[in-house]
Amino acid sequence: MPEVGAGSQMVVVFFVLLLLRVPVAFALGLSALYAMWVLGFGLDLVGDLIATGIAKFSLLAIPFFILAGELMGSGGLAERMIRFFRVLIGGLPGGMGVVGTVVCLFWGAVSGSGPASVAAIGPLIVRSMEEDGYSRMFAAGLVCTGAALSIVIPPSIGLIIYGVVAETSISDLFIAAIIPGLFVGALMLLTLPFGGGNTRGVTGTPGLDRLAALSVDAEQPYGRRLVRAFLDSFWGLIMPVVILGGIYSGVFTPTEAAIVATVYALVIGAFIYRNLTPRVLYESFVRASSSSAVVMLVVAYASLFGWVVTVDDLVGQYSSVLLGLSQNEWVILLVIMLVLLLAGMFMDAVTIMFITLPIFLPVVRELGWDPVWFGVLVMINLAIGLITPPVGINLFVAANVTRLPLEKVTRGVVPFLITSMVGLAVIACFPEIAHLLIGAMR
Repeated sequence: MPEVGAGSQMVVVFFVLLLLRVPVAFALGLSALYAMWVLGFGLDLVGDLIATGIAKFSLLAIPFFILAGELMGSGGLAERMIRFFRVLIGGLPGGMGVVGTVVCLFWGAVSGSGPASVAAIGPLIVRSMEEDGYSRMFAAGLVCTGAALSIVIPPSIGLIIYGVVAETSISDLFIAAIIPGLFVGALMLLTLPFGGGNTRGVTGTPGLDRLAALSVDAEQPYGRRLVRAFLDSFWGLIMPVVILGGIYSGVFTPTEAAIVATVYALVIGAFIYRNLTPRVLYESFVRASSSSAVVMLVVAYASLFGWVVTVDDLVGQYSSVLLGLSQNEWVILLVIMLVLLLAGMFMDAVTIMFITLPIFLPVVRELGWDPVWFGVLVMINLAIGLITPPVGINLFVAANVTRLPLEKVTRGVVPFLITSMVGLAVIACFPEIAHLLIGAMR
């Protein structure tokens, strides 16, 4: 069809390649190369475009935060954190359901990666929730959803990429995302009565007190158990304070914070908790390298994709279509949110951002929306995508660590999908939620 430009053809080719099960990164690169050929540009541009796309200081934070998360998971932080919160709030109504939710949110503040969070804390939380009476299916759903919020709660890899693409302050994005992320996480607690667990709290279930061989004598007074658990997990618990406090106080940038987090995790795991043996350290580096390579490969080929989008004025064409849908801003916002939600059912968060943000951001500027608030909305959408079939990556990781069929994990996620959608709607309707901390800190 002659009226379909090279950019539109590129989008069609990209989705065809996805249907053929071509890996996302290569689908981006091949479709972009096809469009460049149609436009008559030589392949000698490819190397320069890829180098320009990834040679950004802010992107250095991605591999370092991934490595820090791996080191924290291997260094024993997860077990100590669960044990501390188990002692602190395990006696509340909801028992280990409350503990699991809080640990997932807290882990998001030290990890930044949804799938990595499921792998690191999922087995411990699911096993403990089962011992407290929750079904394994429901526990898997809770872990999937709580870990997905790692992309919202800072330090978030997603927010870093959004800040780079949107040319928006990453520090402001981090600050703005804290309350919305915690709000959506708090809504998860509304589902606990439907999980079949002990709604009266746990006070001494034997299985729970054996958690990860870090038991505390249940016969001891609460204060003594709490102090022992706190001291045992102290260095891990203050890690978010070190990272986020350093960013917000201006001591270091988000990129530098990723390096600080990595060194901090190394020191804790190797010299304080002493779980980072040479073999464990090697395995952590291998997993982090693999995860980082996948993300950065997508970023590299997405730079080609984005260049074609700009050259063929796909941004102008599609943003004009969006603006022409309605004169009502809420209708346009609803369409954008639906596009992101549908995209999240089939693609990973990084790919979605590189494809859709160049189209959506001009609309955001045209309508005068705050890009920081919009970035928080995008992250919540993408977090929902992590738990939405058929390609919700958290679902696959949870199915692997719990040995449950994917269908059962998906059923367990349904109540949390509902509460997440409610949270998304509330933050969309009340943008001031994303500005509470920014205003307070200024």
